[in-house]
Amino acid sequence: MRVLVLGGTGEARELAARLNERGVQVTTSLAGGVRHPIVPAGELRVGGFGGAAGLVAHLREHPPDVVVDATHPFAAAITGHAVEACALTSTPLLTVRRPGWTAGPGDRWTRVASIDAAAAHVRATAPGTVFLTTGRRDLAAFADDDAHTFLVRSVDPPVVRAPARTTIVLDRGPFALEQELALLRTHGVHLLVTKDSGGPATVAKLEAARQLAVPVVVVDRPPLPAGVEALPSVEAVLALLPG
Repeated sequence: MRVLVLGGTGEARELAARLNERGVQVTTSLAGGVRHPIVPAGELRVGGFGGAAGLVAHLREHPPDVVVDATHPFAAAITGHAVEACALTSTPLLTVRRPGWTAGPGDRWTRVASIDAAAAHVRATAPGTVFLTTGRRDLAAFADDDAHTFLVRSVDPPVVRAPARTTIVLDRGPFALEQELALLRTHGVHLLVTKDSGGPATVAKLEAARQLAVPVVVVDRPPLPAGVEALPSVEAVLALLPG
């Protein structure tokens, strides 16, 4: 059996490891956006396909038995390309998405529909330090905000213009609660901006914000393509695969 995993997440790495243990020929494809990615088990392919057409060509040249889209919940373009390419090549497609986060008692969340909406919300708040954990590619939406000081955390340095008053922290999760509490206190964070990525790797920042009564702006996930129903876990994917 041959499985192509569209990866870049913890779920993708776990799935590759589990399939590799089963003796399945698994190839993980990474977009190449991270300079030093965590290498999954099995074969590795790095670099984009060139849109849906490029993925179609790849699937025809290297036909897998199934494609598993285990990309980030906000990788909407890749997911759309996978749906289109698999339909055109009659390749079975499974999509896995970890559940999103849910606000609990003591949380002070504001949900917004997009990064631009998050930036507009920030601009409407009083000056202070904003902790941005939305990813380095989203900094452009905040670049013209001179009223706030920004703390930005990402795996690699920013590739777009950042706000004038920005402190960059290069780090990779998972993060412990004690780390997040210390970071928010040290920088005097008064507002946290995050995407609803879900999962345990970066959830500690939300607990830290709750304990310190820091408001949080949560960017909602983009919708899945019409007709796509996501599986919630690696176990759910494995249950549908033979072996």
